[in-house]
Amino acid sequence: MTLDPVAFAQALIRRPSVTPADAGAMDVLQSALSDLGFACRRMPFEGIENLYARRGTSGPNLAFAGHTDVVPVGDAAAWTTGPFDAQIIDGVLYGRGAVDMKGSIAAWTAAVSRVLAKGEISGSLSLLITGDEEGKAIHGTGPVVEALLSEGETIDHVVLGEPTSAARLGDQLKIGRRGSVNAWITVEGVQGHVAYPHQAANPIPVLIRLLAEIQAHVLDQGHPRFPASNLEVTTIDVGNPVTNVIPAKATARLNIRFNPLHDGDSLIAWLEGACAKAGVGFDGTVTLEPVLTGNAFITEPGPFVDVLAAAVKSVTGEAPILSTTGGISDARFLRKLCPVVELGLVGATMHAVDECTSVQEVEDLTRIYEQVILGYFAGL
Repeated sequence: MTLDPVAFAQALIRRPSVTPADAGAMDVLQSALSDLGFACRRMPFEGIENLYARRGTSGPNLAFAGHTDVVPVGDAAAWTTGPFDAQIIDGVLYGRGAVDMKGSIAAWTAAVSRVLAKGEISGSLSLLITGDEEGKAIHGTGPVVEALLSEGETIDHVVLGEPTSAARLGDQLKIGRRGSVNAWITVEGVQGHVAYPHQAANPIPVLIRLLAEIQAHVLDQGHPRFPASNLEVTTIDVGNPVTNVIPAKATARLNIRFNPLHDGDSLIAWLEGACAKAGVGFDGTVTLEPVLTGNAFITEPGPFVDVLAAAVKSVTGEAPILSTTGGISDARFLRKLCPVVELGLVGATMHAVDECTSVQEVEDLTRIYEQVILGYFAGL
């Protein structure tokens, strides 16, 4: 049995699985995988549907990872077709999740069906699919990875199907991601009248000096495969509606995107030190609330990356570039298991009104994935 990747993508898109809803998307996928001989296991966390499916018991184990949840449609009336109708118009498949990332899930599943139709592989294939990637991502891939690690499950390499292609299918492989730290800084002083500053403790100058100091700090000059790390202040809030009151509190939020020269814990420790220094001599408090959303990682070029690059070139005729650009993804969790490389559809319309992908791109991605699987088990 071989699957039609486009028809399967349509079946997935027609399930309105806006985070945290599943709407039966996992059932559609699990049914197809069960028919292909996969042992399917649901791994729900706090009501979020997750699926780990494996075919085979020996190594190596090549996994595909992704998510069935999608972002809200926005203004449904602005769409060319119904956001979940999965209509094809002039060779283009429309629908929420078409590129991010039900199209790539369908392409991988169809590729597996084509490989298995040719014979058995000498190893295992698995899929790790979550329903919580577009939201807070705290009940999805992260806890599934931790559960698999605790059970001793071995996954040797992962292909993550995020829409990482930029201008054309396969023009880049994402071999790494920068890390990310979010932080909230709160300076609390003493409210008072502007004409009597000695009776107050203004938190604003303290916050301004602190932000200027950390903004001026050069984190690094860059990494061989990453740009320089950067810190950006994203908001400053006081909420003072009048001109004659010194406010009691001032807050700011910032984000640090960092390369592998740092880790989140060391950056948080640096911020804590700066906040402690800012509070010296101030008749108030300076507090930091940091959240590490993921550390930076790199999958160094080698046999695994070569297999993916060769598969792309065999289908598209052009070799991909190796990229570490963009934001964070579930690769930050998967890297705890093994090396990860991201390869998926062109992401130009992801999260947009009229999210879409061409039928030909879905077919071509299926061919690429088929070559990845065949090349992996032939050469690694």
